[in-house]
Amino acid sequence: MSGPTRIIDLSVPLMNYSMDTHEQTIHYLDHAEVARQRAKTYDIGADRFPVPHLHTATEVVTLTTHAGTHVDAPWHYGPTSEGRPARTIDEIPLEWCYGDGVVLDFTAKRADELIWPADIDAALARIGYGLRPLDIVLIRTGCDRFFDQPDWNRRHPGMSREATLHLIDHGIRMMGTDGWGFDIPIPTMVERLRRGDQAAFFPAHYAGRDREYCHIEKMANLGAIPRPLGFKVACFPVKVHRGSGGWCRAVAIVEE
Repeated sequence: MSGPTRIIDLSVPLMNYSMDTHEQTIHYLDHAEVARQRAKTYDIGADRFPVPHLHTATEVVTLTTHAGTHVDAPWHYGPTSEGRPARTIDEIPLEWCYGDGVVLDFTAKRADELIWPADIDAALARIGYGLRPLDIVLIRTGCDRFFDQPDWNRRHPGMSREATLHLIDHGIRMMGTDGWGFDIPIPTMVERLRRGDQAAFFPAHYAGRDREYCHIEKMANLGAIPRPLGFKVACFPVKVHRGSGGWCRAVAIVEE
């Protein structure tokens, strides 16, 4: 008989005044305001509602599909992938979004440092594991602890093109990070691009133009997963028609 199941939230919230550079605005409509609006729509006095002048609360949210915890689709990386039209977020196989999780610890990496194939192999060796197709690999940087800091987007290490392709070569189609982005911080990449280093500009993202995969950005709480193996990950994105990404409530499912 299996033990109790523990579900660990791996997502950051969408919120007003977030330090995310992808702006998000939530306009809250309380029960009285919605009652006023619906009274106008229904052409009936709000005092006639079962609870007078109160109806249902709601919110109006304005944001991009890359705000908060989200899955990037191949279409985000470029118009084609593996020589075919790149798939949008509503087209990715749902089988990629649920599977065995693997946490690789890169908390010793500093901001702007790249993760290389040798780093991936060393992290796997430390936990004694060989990757299997459709594992969901979670890159733990520990940078979710900077979520409420203004320099959150500049604190993380990032995946190299080579490390990304290395995971894809092992059959990985979904990978994620608790850093702000999957590549190293954008200001660093832009500075290197100014110096003429085109290969330093979004190498992990652009790897998806050659090999199809998805990644999750802005995850959280990877350190709360009690072991690096032996748990499931669910990261189903919102079905945004023709979207380059979709928000997700990523979770780890652990059988105690």
